[in-house]
Amino acid sequence: MSPMPERSIIGNTLSQLTYGLYIVSSRDGEKLNGQIVNSVFQVTAEPPKVAISLHKNNLTHSYVGKSRIFSVSVLSQDTPMIDIGLFGFKCGRDVNKFAKIAHKFSDSCPIVTENALSVFACKVVSSLDIGTHTLFIGEVYDAETFKEGVPLTYEYYKIVKKGRTQKNATTYTEPKGV
Repeated sequence: MSPMPERSIIGNTLSQLTYGLYIVSSRDGEKLNGQIVNSVFQVTAEPPKVAISLHKNNLTHSYVGKSRIFSVSVLSQDTPMIDIGLFGFKCGRDVNKFAKIAHKFSDSCPIVTENALSVFACKVVSSLDIGTHTLFIGEVYDAETFKEGVPLTYEYYKIVKKGRTQKNATTYTEPKGV
């Protein structure tokens, strides 16, 4: 086996992976929270299951762990940066993210509908501790498409919208010179 490549080489290589940007939401009793994520992927077709990766320090992680439910809102490419900032750079411990954004419920699971092309709600069937993050696997029990459109990709967010990466994101790397 060859020696491990430099971390910067690994980071550059991994940056070639493609991602979307989504809002994952959950609840703890009456409290609602959600966050921007880029790690959502389908893992089975029958029954339909998806996996999400959440940083253990994030409030949404705690809510998903307790309630065992989560929703995923597939964001439109034209989602305003203010809404991305609300769910990507504000903490639900300090701000009620659901106060001024359109949402609804599937059973008891909160779902952000504003700027969403489609949404689905899941019941957690498995989880895996992967260090700084937990991989939650959920079985889809409800889904709805609101409109046709272009899903927001992480590349579009970074290049066109000039967005930055939140420190707890799966794709975060320390800026050079820090």
